Amino acid sequence: MQGISRRFPGNQLEETGMNRRRSSLFGSVLLLPLALAPAVAHADDPVGQWARQDGASKVDIARCGSNICATNTWIKPGNTSEKKGDILVMTLKPVAAGDYQGSAFDPQRKLNYHLTLKVEGRAMTTRGCVLGGLLCKSVAWSKIR
Repeated sequence: MQGISRRFPGNQLEETGMNRRRSSLFGSVLLLPLALAPAVAHADDPVGQWARQDGASKVDIARCGSNICATNTWIKPGNTSEKKGDILVMTLKPVAAGDYQGSAFDPQRKLNYHLTLKVEGRAMTTRGCVLGGLLCKSVAWSKIR
C-alpha cells in the first residue's frame, strides 16, 4: 500500500502508507504516558526492602498474588517474639498517593490487624490495630533498597 494516495472529498487530507505509519507511531507515543501511569502513580509503593528505625528487624515487602507480603529477613539477636521468615499478609488499597489502608493477617500468631501504611519516598510508617482499634502500634521504617 505504500505510495498509494487517497484524497477525501471536501477535505485537504491526503493519506499515504507513510502517513499512516507516522499516525500510528504518533498515536503510540501519545498512549505511552497512559501505559506508564500505573508506574508513576505508584511511585510511593511499599514494595522493597525496609529496616525498622529502632533497629529491631528488616523486612522484604513484595507482591504475593493480589496481596502484599512482608517477610522478616533479619531479626535483632535476643528478640524472641519475631523470627526470620515470619510473614505478614496485607490486603491494602490505595486511598491517596502513598497512603494505603486495609487489613493484615499474621499466620504465625493467627492475628488480624486493621492496617494503615504511609510511604513518603524512602520513609514508611505502618500502624496496626487489634481489638477494634483499642490496641494500636505505629512503626517507622527506612527503605534499604
